[in-house]
Amino acid sequence: MIDRSGLAEFLRNRRAALQPEDVGLPRGPRRRTDGLRREEVAALCHMSADYYSRLERERGPQPSPQMLVSIAQGLHLSLDERDHLFRLAGHNPPARGILSEHISPGLLRVLDRLHDTPAEIVTELGETLRQSPMGVALSGDLTRYTGPARSIGYRWFTDPASRQRYAPEEHAFLTRMYAAGLREIVTLRGPDSRAAELAELLLARSEEFRRVWDDHEIGIRPHEVKRFVHPEVGALELNCQRLVDPGQAHSLLVYTAVPGSESYDKLQMLAVIGAQALG
Repeated sequence: MIDRSGLAEFLRNRRAALQPEDVGLPRGPRRRTDGLRREEVAALCHMSADYYSRLERERGPQPSPQMLVSIAQGLHLSLDERDHLFRLAGHNPPARGILSEHISPGLLRVLDRLHDTPAEIVTELGETLRQSPMGVALSGDLTRYTGPARSIGYRWFTDPASRQRYAPEEHAFLTRMYAAGLREIVTLRGPDSRAAELAELLLARSEEFRRVWDDHEIGIRPHEVKRFVHPEVGALELNCQRLVDPGQAHSLLVYTAVPGSESYDKLQMLAVIGAQALG
């Protein structure tokens, strides 16, 4: 059963504890609110300000588990805090561990500070959970996919459009890398894992995947420099740094260009394009 007063008090408390700079927002000279404003939290949680406000005022419907997941991430809750939120709202908390999609507050804080850099947080299956604004400008909104298509490896073999933003000379290598990476995860997680389910789906749908899967390659790691083809700025050569959260099996990928290079200049152009798109 939902504890409306407890839920409302908890939400107000966590909102007051967050400062704008904690979530990558400018403070502004006229801020009087202790912590974040309700509308700011609502935007971070991808819901209407009215819906969020009703929760804090002990009104409105019981939030669904999907809504609670969004609130937990928007408020940068720890796993213990997330579980407490679910119980206050009358739901059992989601499972923890490698299958959890809850991003740790520390990883979120790093991402929130990367407004001018392409970055994304991904699962071990290549599912994008969150992107920086520049990450969206570089690759498009990769969080919009559902089902198996959330995995970049699955899309690589089933959706030809997924290859358009990668240099053609990289395609053969990436085909081998995605198959080898999936094989490693299947071996690590076992025959009843989501990785094994993805492999079975791909074996049924893609002749190309079947061919490279049968090669049993292992240990193919990404190149230090990734070559992208952006529809507006053209070819980009970007270094990719990876920060791993082993407890959640999540990685923060950050893409940078060598200062003074042509790709560096194109990233500056991409920042302007991305800002115009958001505006």
